[in-house]
Amino acid sequence: MSPTYDFDSAPDRSTIPGEKWGRYAGRDVIPMWVADMDFAVAPEIREALARRLAHPVYGYTDPWPSLVEAVCAGIERDHGWTVAPEWLVWLPGVIPGFHFGCAIAPGEVIVTHTPVYPPFLAAPANVGKRLRAVDLVCAKGRWVHDEAAMVAAFAPGDVGALLLCHPHNPTGRLWDEKELAWLAELALAHGAILVSDDIHAGLVLTRKRRHRPIATLAPEVAARTITLFAPSKTWNVPALQCAFAVIPDEALRARYRRALRGRIPSSPNLFGLVAAEAAYRDGWAWREALLEYLRGNVAFALESIRALDLPVAEPEATYLSWIDVRKLGLEDAAAHFEAHGLGLSDGAAFGAPGFVRLNLGCPRSRLAEGLKRFARAVEAARQRP
Repeated sequence: MSPTYDFDSAPDRSTIPGEKWGRYAGRDVIPMWVADMDFAVAPEIREALARRLAHPVYGYTDPWPSLVEAVCAGIERDHGWTVAPEWLVWLPGVIPGFHFGCAIAPGEVIVTHTPVYPPFLAAPANVGKRLRAVDLVCAKGRWVHDEAAMVAAFAPGDVGALLLCHPHNPTGRLWDEKELAWLAELALAHGAILVSDDIHAGLVLTRKRRHRPIATLAPEVAARTITLFAPSKTWNVPALQCAFAVIPDEALRARYRRALRGRIPSSPNLFGLVAAEAAYRDGWAWREALLEYLRGNVAFALESIRALDLPVAEPEATYLSWIDVRKLGLEDAAAHFEAHGLGLSDGAAFGAPGFVRLNLGCPRSRLAEGLKRFARAVEAARQRP
């Protein structure tokens, strides 16, 4: 008999210090902005952590064989990618992971798409490189690449890396094989490497496809790619600080490891490693139940938002909804929705003013209340003189 999991209730986070809920402490504002979920962590992970906590030594710890085996088996199961253990480079998070990828890029310019997760926009300058952002376009309700603009971005010949968000945050796109192949061909033709943030890879909502890492397209693509994974988004354990890069090419991997020396801890958080093993080995039933619940949340949210005559694309992955509110004419979209009791991410931080991002990773009752507040805020905006 399959285990059952409760996503209709959630622990009280308002008493726990943290950015998501702390921003609105003492205010009647539902926080639906930061991309973590309000659900309890899978019991399989909590049990594994409790067992390790019982051991009285918390000294420096390296990744161990059963952890590596679980991660490699999970990637093969989920993505059809056979990963050799020596390809793994352990990290405290995906954000430092793509910063180091940008740092070792052979050119001075990093190309990425907008809108995009805000740390992408800061990473190039943080490592002494220059950002060149290319806007995605929304065609018939689906976000796609502007191929002419991408070609123009690479034309000067100074691009060192394409920084890819796959699946894409905030639009929820799961880039298909044709799109990935085109991007890889463009990058490799200009001598650039591919740095792919696949942190949402376990959160594919569409039943038609599964996530395919860009490195799996061909050996020559794998040889130029740094792929970043973490259990944090899928299994909701971001505070445990554990991620890893998959780098098949030995020379690229050695260069990456050299860049890490003295800049990050020698291994991730001990309990993050424990959680990663439990997630990749025992967390699949919980994840499948989560995805089914999120599909219901997505359908509910899309119906509500579209009833307000606002453009919103259906996410193929993630638990995020990217909503176009430009027609409301709001000077400060986030502040307007906060004034009506709803905390959203403002699109300006993603390089797209006039949009907001809504986090759907919460119990449906909380989502229902959030959507009511969203509708009131929209109505208020439309009634302004």
